[in-house]
Amino acid sequence: CLPANQERFANGKLVTVQFHPSAQVVMTAGHDRSVSLFQVDGIRNPKIQSIYLESFPIYKARFSVDGEQVIATGTHHSMFFVYDMMAGNIIPIPKVRGVEEKFLRNFELSPDGSFMLLTGTSGYLHLLSMKTKELISTMKVNGRCTATTFTPDSSKIYSYSKEGEVFIWDVRSRKCLHKFEDEGSLEGKCIAVSKNNQYVACGSSSGVVNLYTTDVCLKENRPKPVKAIMNLVTSATCVTFNPTTEILAVASRDTDEAVKLV
Repeated sequence: CLPANQERFANGKLVTVQFHPSAQVVMTAGHDRSVSLFQVDGIRNPKIQSIYLESFPIYKARFSVDGEQVIATGTHHSMFFVYDMMAGNIIPIPKVRGVEEKFLRNFELSPDGSFMLLTGTSGYLHLLSMKTKELISTMKVNGRCTATTFTPDSSKIYSYSKEGEVFIWDVRSRKCLHKFEDEGSLEGKCIAVSKNNQYVACGSSSGVVNLYTTDVCLKENRPKPVKAIMNLVTSATCVTFNPTTEILAVASRDTDEAVKLV
C-alpha cells in the first residue's frame, strides 16, 4: 500500500496516526502544528484537508467517539483545541475552570463518549465532560501519573504511576476501588485494557510488559502476571490490544522497528 499520508508528508515528527471510528479516514498530527485527514483507499489515499494550529506543536490528537470532533493538546500549553469536523470550526479551549496546570498534554477519551480524562502533574487526574469540556472532578494518585486508560464499558479508570503502582478508580463515585503493584516495575510507562475486559497490560521503562487478568487486578495487591513479555530492550512506550483481544501490540519509540505482536 502507498503511505497513508503520501499527499502531505509532515514537516516534523508525527505524534498521532489514528483511524476514524466509522469512516475510511486516517488522521495524522505532529510537531509541524498541523492535523491532516486522508481518505484511505490504499490506491491514492487523497488528502481531505489539513488544519494548521499556529504556534501549537501537537503533543496528542484523537477523534471523538462519534467521529465528529478532533481533540488536540500541545507540547507546551495549558489550553487545547477542538476541531468540529461537521461545522469546520476550530474551537480553542483556553482554560478549564478548576484545572490549575501549566501544561496539558496527555489525555484519554472514554469509550462511551461521555468523558475526557486529562493527566495533570503531581498525580492529579482531571475528569471533564466531553459535551461541555468542563471539569467534573479531580482525583489524585500517589506520586506522578504516567498513563491512564478507561475500561471498555467506561465504568472504571486504570491509572499507572511513575512508581509502578496501578490505581483503579470508579468513574461514577470517583473513588479509588483498589491499587496494585506492577511486578518488577521501576517506572510505569503505558497501560491498556483489552476490549473484552479480560486483560490488563502494563509496560515499564525496562521494556518488560506484564499481562494480568482483570479479576486478579481488582483483588490482589501484588498480582502475578499471566505472562511477562520481555521482547523489548528499550522502554515500552505503547501497548494496545486488537479489537478481538487475540493480539497485543507492544512497542518502544526509543529505537527503530521496536514493534512486537504477541
